[in-house]
Amino acid sequence: MNAASMPTSVDTDLKLNEQTLRARVHHTADLDIKKFALSASDTPAFVAYMKGAVDEQKLYNYLQPLLLNSFPTAHPRGDATFGQIKQSSEWEVIQSSLFEGMSCVFIQGESQVILLDTTSWPVSPVTEPQSEFTLKGARIGFNESGASSLAMIRSYLPTSDLRIRKMTVGTATKTQVYLLSMKNIADEEDIEVLADRIARTDTDAILNTGELVEYIEDRRFTLFPQFVLTERPDWVATNLLNGKVALVVDRSPHVLLGPVSFLSFFHSVDDHNMRWPVATFFRLLRFAGLLIAVLLPSFYIAAISFHYEIIPIDLVYSIGISLEQVPFPPIIEALFMEITLEMLREAGLRLPSKIGQTIGIVGGIVIGQAAVQANFVSNIMIIVVALTAIASFIQPNQDMGSALRLLRFPFMLAAYFMGLIGIVIGIMIVVIHVLSLQSLNKSYTAPLFPVRLGKWKSAILRLPLTTLKRSSK
Repeated sequence: MNAASMPTSVDTDLKLNEQTLRARVHHTADLDIKKFALSASDTPAFVAYMKGAVDEQKLYNYLQPLLLNSFPTAHPRGDATFGQIKQSSEWEVIQSSLFEGMSCVFIQGESQVILLDTTSWPVSPVTEPQSEFTLKGARIGFNESGASSLAMIRSYLPTSDLRIRKMTVGTATKTQVYLLSMKNIADEEDIEVLADRIARTDTDAILNTGELVEYIEDRRFTLFPQFVLTERPDWVATNLLNGKVALVVDRSPHVLLGPVSFLSFFHSVDDHNMRWPVATFFRLLRFAGLLIAVLLPSFYIAAISFHYEIIPIDLVYSIGISLEQVPFPPIIEALFMEITLEMLREAGLRLPSKIGQTIGIVGGIVIGQAAVQANFVSNIMIIVVALTAIASFIQPNQDMGSALRLLRFPFMLAAYFMGLIGIVIGIMIVVIHVLSLQSLNKSYTAPLFPVRLGKWKSAILRLPLTTLKRSSK
């Protein structure tokens, strides 16, 4: 049976329907067909579903009434045993439902097919977030089930003001995407802009959140992330109440939040679990870490290569002794240690957790000590690289942390060739670039630019919650 000869509607002949079904799914090996008969009339029937995508106990509970009764010609009643049941006679609808995990019941003499919601895709259990550890916050994180993620968010926001819009992207994967916002808090323009970008996403497959981001972000050629990815339902709820829009992607354990500003990447869920003076201190510490992570290696290279006069005289002698036996210029030392550190970090992520931690600690100590003893790098460079690594790792958002780690390399090259002038030029270029960025057509540098005096303090400091008002305006 070729594609041109395939019928578009279900026939009343059960055998022909089975042949058509197998042909439409190309005789795929994971199609399972179970044949049975209705007890009341002894009418032949079969149920078709995809192996591994169906909860067989749920399927049995659905089929039990059908085994005792005839085919329901009217719309099913709201019986708790049946759950969600649909009917269709169109092969396109039936085929799509089958691949989405539903079970399809065909009955001899009937052109309507019963579609049973028995979907049960394999997902990981609900566990503690792996990339967003918190000291005092909730210990629950999203998994790959979109329905489960929505339920977790709903548990924090049990209100009718939480609006959820369902969309589908990917002509082959048909990935379900849920757009969440709070009524009277979120900006309607943000919702429509994001919904329009999702609707215009033209691709065969969206398999994870990271792929979708590339289709909906404002600027693709930049290091800086324009959406926040999170595994934490409490953080999603907090941002929804602050006027953000959330995007839940089925089969992905991460949720997107937008629009975002540059400063928001330095906020942490723990900020609201601490006393406000303590949280303010740690937030300012992250901003200081931003400067250290990006500029410390380049500042050291510029000082050693061009500007000895800015270093205290006693420290100059100490650095000179350390560099005396090193045959390479500071830029080679810095690049070697920074690249080595990144390789150790990547190795630690790819290996099993316990082995990865050992590799990161032991590898860093052994390589650093050996490099110093071999006069390959200086002691001062080891200190600079270590401080830089610590400063980059205190950032609460991994995407922004990765951007900062990459940004230090062009700064090091600029410092080696032009000294402090190169660093200043680099800062100007980065500032201009960041000022040009947007997130869902909103300024990436708000509330600093354009200036919004009512919000800039809360963007930098963690003020008492009693002084804040949740709003997107």
